[in-house]
Amino acid sequence: MKTETTQQKSQLLTVLREAVGIVQMVLFKELRASLARKMPDLDGTRLSLLAGSITNEVFGTQNPEEKFARFRQENRAVIEQELLSLKSEMPQLCESVTDALRIQTLCDRQQGIDSSQVLTRAKEFGILMEDREVPLPSSFMKMIRELGEQHRLVIPPAQITPAQDTPLVH
Repeated sequence: MKTETTQQKSQLLTVLREAVGIVQMVLFKELRASLARKMPDLDGTRLSLLAGSITNEVFGTQNPEEKFARFRQENRAVIEQELLSLKSEMPQLCESVTDALRIQTLCDRQQGIDSSQVLTRAKEFGILMEDREVPLPSSFMKMIRELGEQHRLVIPPAQITPAQDTPLVH
């Protein structure tokens, strides 16, 4: 029985982390589009590197590979400025990012990792909505499905008829 509970807990953490990944993808996508409007002279690769670096800063997941670490260091000022402007330029994402950061921190804590500094940094940048309740897993997953559908990252489940199902069954 205990193994089943541990396995269920592990599966829940995996699903929640994947949901946090959806928020990261949405943030990356929105940042890249915003940066393209603000910095039209940047090529696609640099736009992606910059959007990725900013997203990684928000979620506390810096890429240690030399190419990315060097880019982050060389563009530190731009990254910081974009982080400071996130709240005013993308207020519609602050709720989703707040929920995702809190869920990420809870998942980390369940695995013995203290990532509370990510919440502190988000607060410093004005991204963290402190008045917002910590979401229950079910409400977080509902929000993620809606956000994913809205940004065409998640395809909503579709009902299939028995006739459509027949070719799939051997």
